[in-house]
Order: sequence, then C-alpha cells, then structure tokens
Amino acid sequence: MTALAVLAAGCSSSSGNADPAPVTATAPVTTGPTAPTGPAAGSDNTGTIGATSVAGRVVVSDEPTSAPAGSSGQHPAPSNGSGAAAPSSAAVSSAPSSSAPSSSALSSSAQAKPKPVATISSTPALGSTNISPVTPITVTVGKGTITTIDLVNPSGYHVKGKLSGDKKSWTTAEVLGYGKKYTLTGSATGADGKAVPIKGSYTVVTPKNEVRTTVYPSDGMQVGVAMPIIVKFPFEPEDKALIEKNVSVTTTPKVEGSWGWVKHDADAKGNPVWGLDFRPRTYWPEGTKVHVSAQLYGLRFGAGAYGKTDITSDFTIGRNQVVKADARTHKIVVERDGRPVATYNASYGQETDTVAGHDPKDRQTKSGVHVVNDMKEDTVMRSPLFNYAEKEKWAVRISNNGEFIHANPNTINEQGKANVSHGCINLSLADAEAYFKTAMIGDPVEVTGTDVTLGPADGDIFDWTYSYSQWKDFSAAN
Repeated sequence: MTALAVLAAGCSSSSGNADPAPVTATAPVTTGPTAPTGPAAGSDNTGTIGATSVAGRVVVSDEPTSAPAGSSGQHPAPSNGSGAAAPSSAAVSSAPSSSAPSSSALSSSAQAKPKPVATISSTPALGSTNISPVTPITVTVGKGTITTIDLVNPSGYHVKGKLSGDKKSWTTAEVLGYGKKYTLTGSATGADGKAVPIKGSYTVVTPKNEVRTTVYPSDGMQVGVAMPIIVKFPFEPEDKALIEKNVSVTTTPKVEGSWGWVKHDADAKGNPVWGLDFRPRTYWPEGTKVHVSAQLYGLRFGAGAYGKTDITSDFTIGRNQVVKADARTHKIVVERDGRPVATYNASYGQETDTVAGHDPKDRQTKSGVHVVNDMKEDTVMRSPLFNYAEKEKWAVRISNNGEFIHANPNTINEQGKANVSHGCINLSLADAEAYFKTAMIGDPVEVTGTDVTLGPADGDIFDWTYSYSQWKDFSAAN
C-alpha cells in the first residue's frame, strides 16, 4: 500500500479566454537557479517593431508620406528635355480621333493587369483541425508585410501574439484552449503596394481524456535529504522523452541530478502508476531550495489523452539526518551531518523463516537505502503472509513492503542481542518515541548486514537502490 500522500502542487494559469498558460521549461540534468524560457501566456506584443497592439490585435502603422509643399497632390508635367512642358496628346496628334477602343483591346488590357504579389502561408496550415493547443501558430507573408492580423476564439478573445521585426511573420504567444475554433483575419501589403487579405481558421484537438498529474513533494514541504521528486502519471505515457523535455527542476544551490522513469505502486483501484522521478547524484545538500515546473497542459500522453494542467512545486530540504542500520550489530545509529547523535538497541528481521511454505529469507530486513515515507504515532500493522494484525506505536515507514522502525515491547529482551522480528526494526517504547520525534519524510535509512536486497518489488521509493550511472539510464532523454 502506498502511504505517500501525493498532492497536486500547482495549477495552470489562464488568459482572458480561460485557456491555461504554462511556463516553458526544459528538463536539465544539471540544475541551477535559471528562469524558464519561452513566451509567457498573457504576454502582449508591445515590443513589436512598427506595430501597435489592441487586446491581441496587431495593426501596423507606417509613417505617412506627405505631398510636396504647394503641389496640391498633383504630379508635375514631365519635361521634354528643353525645359518646356511637353505638349498635350491632342497637340501631338493632328489626325482625327479614332472611334472607341474595340472590345478585344479592352480584354487584352484587362488580361495584362498584374496580380498582387504578396502570398500568405501558415504553420500549421490554414484550416487545420485537431492541432495541439501548445504548438505555436505562425503566419508568414511572402513578398510583402503584415498590415493587420487578429486571431479570435469563439468568445471574442483576441489571442496574444508577436510580430517579427521585419513585419513578415506573426506568432502566437500563448496557449490555446481545447476544442475551440480560432478565426484568423487581417491584411498584408505586397511589394507592389497591393493589399491581400489574411483569413482562415484553426481548430484545437478535443481530448477524450484530460489527464491530471501530481507532483511530490508538494508546495511548502520540508523533506529529508534522500527524498526524490516524483511526478506521477495514471498510466505509462507513449512519448516519455516529450514529457521529460517539458519538466524541469531548479535548485539553490546548484545540484547535479537526473530524471528517471519508474513504475510505482498501483493506485487504490489497482491501476498501474508511472513516475518521472528526479534524484540527485548524492543526497541533497541541507537547506537546498527546490522549484519544480511541469508544463504538461496540451501534451499528448497517448491515444486521445492529453495533459490537463501545468503543475509546480516549491519545497526545501531539511537537516541532514541519516540512520545507519547494520543488522549484525543489533543497533541503529542516528547521524546528523555525519556525526552520531543517538544509538538505540534494535531487533531486525529474523535471519531464517521456519514456517512451512515460506522462503527461509522472508523475514529478513532488506539491505539497501530505504526512505522514510510515512509516520504515525499509532498504527495497525497487518501481514497476510504472517497472518497477524497488531497495533504498534511510533511507527516510521521506511518502505512499502511492510518495513517500519517502530516500538515493540514484545521483543525488548532480544533488542540489542538478536534479530527476531518479521522484517521491521524493533525498538523499545522510549527509544522508538525519541527516534520518531527526530525523523522526517525523506530521511534515508541505510540497512546493511542482511542477505536480501531492497528493489523495485518493495514499494514506491527504491530510487537509491541503483548507482547514479544506472539511474541515468532510466531517463528517456539519455
């Protein structure tokens, strides 16, 4: 069972049309206090050269060309080379005027009229349907420039965009809404001075399933130095590299780490749960400030399934506390900053299980780096394998395979001398309470001295059972 309380740690922002607006980010392996890049939803185009913006609409205004003073707008008569004005056509021709031009002459003149040279193109193409709400739309003018352009949703909201410095292209600057049809209007002016209309539409995909994801640790938490970041998905995404590219972690101070895709415990309904986990090369430095940004709105997770919202989380790493748990010594040692601060007599899992039908090692405590993931002053521990249900105090869960550090007065005579438990680490009531009050979610418990090893079958957090080089191989970006 998963005791980790995974919470949604953020929500999408929205523009005036209630379309979510994520913050662009990448998924670096080495993290640092860098700000996300890319157009922020809700931004305007006030930085556009030679253009004004009215609620998303772009109107390009050029300087007016004034007529020469005193000219009255008339062109001067062309010179004939002598300084005198050229004679009128009537003076040049002394022949009688001919009759009106023939219809064939008019037709020839009409056919000779040139077409406007400006061309309009778009990516995605004008009229496209089922487009991604997060893929930018770019409209480009060939042999001309954009005069006006406007993209409007069904509610009349004008989508924000950016006009290029040369006025030849315009690109959306915010995400669009699922299932909406957007109408494009505007005008371009060609190199020949002729206007060409800009018009068309785009229709955004309508998901069959808008998938909600979660991130842990959640906002405001303080966690131990072994706590990985876990972005959970209700099923395995088809394009893991795409998802990973849009999730980032920023830390102060800078911390080296890597993302990895792992399968977590099933949900309450038995459905598989996948996680994009981030763990540092070594334990987090004490006091590290962590910011997680997952730009998942609009991303395709699978057939008909798209991200419902963007999520963020800001949390901190607490004091450096590590439990050294060597089963051969029948003790646990609590260290702060690498120095022992407490030692408690303990009894670990019994070395040999003598119950018929059981594996002889079923009762052994598993060796490996466990992570504290739940704490309860009172809890009932149930084991179908060993057929018991016992109420215990000061229970600190260190894996989801049923391993706890907890009080057990029934083994007080063996604590410090022999290992007799069903896999948990037993302490006296006083010692268990003292340890409980120093523990924190995310603390590492390093178990050694047994014949069995912690692994993926043992529950939610097994990220530290791999070397760092092995862990990096779980990244879809590598």
